[in-house]
Amino acid sequence: MNALDPIVWSILLLAAGCALVVLEVFFPSGGFLGVLSCAAFVAAIGMAFYYHGTMAGMALLLFSSILVPVVLAVAIKYWPITPMGRAFLGEPPTEEEVTPEDPRRSLIGRVGIAHSKMLPAGAVLIENQLVDAVSQGMAIDPDQYVVVTEVRANRVVVRPANDHERPVHEDPDSLLSRPIEELGIEELDIDGLNNSQT
Repeated sequence: MNALDPIVWSILLLAAGCALVVLEVFFPSGGFLGVLSCAAFVAAIGMAFYYHGTMAGMALLLFSSILVPVVLAVAIKYWPITPMGRAFLGEPPTEEEVTPEDPRRSLIGRVGIAHSKMLPAGAVLIENQLVDAVSQGMAIDPDQYVVVTEVRANRVVVRPANDHERPVHEDPDSLLSRPIEELGIEELDIDGLNNSQT
């Protein structure tokens, strides 16, 4: 193919127009580069129509109408991570900087007791603190042990606790939660108490 063939010039003008579009995004020129890119596109399409007929001109026009938006979208997407984009916009915040601190995240993995019936939302008692929670899609009965699996948006998500996850006692220091045998208290003889009162 001859290097001076008009279709080659059309393709080169099309490539120059795309390059000028990208430059306009990276280096705003007040529209000057945009006007030059439009002139390059018009010249490329005009040469295709003039030298190679309607079919070649329509093909190049269709190709340009798809290529220009794609090039523009890619340039806009990658502009913030270029050195000029970072200088213009500043460094993007990290995920830790934009994620708000939520003290409830410390509850993940903790075992609690359902305070109310959860269908799927309800209240859960965790470490003497009543927390609004939602179950993972199943109903949970009151006084059933649950485990906090995640904190999502403004909800604490729980699931029923397995047998090995349930504590022996909710609070080992609480005397009321311990069996009577551990406290060394003898069982109360109610029959003897009634006989002595009569």
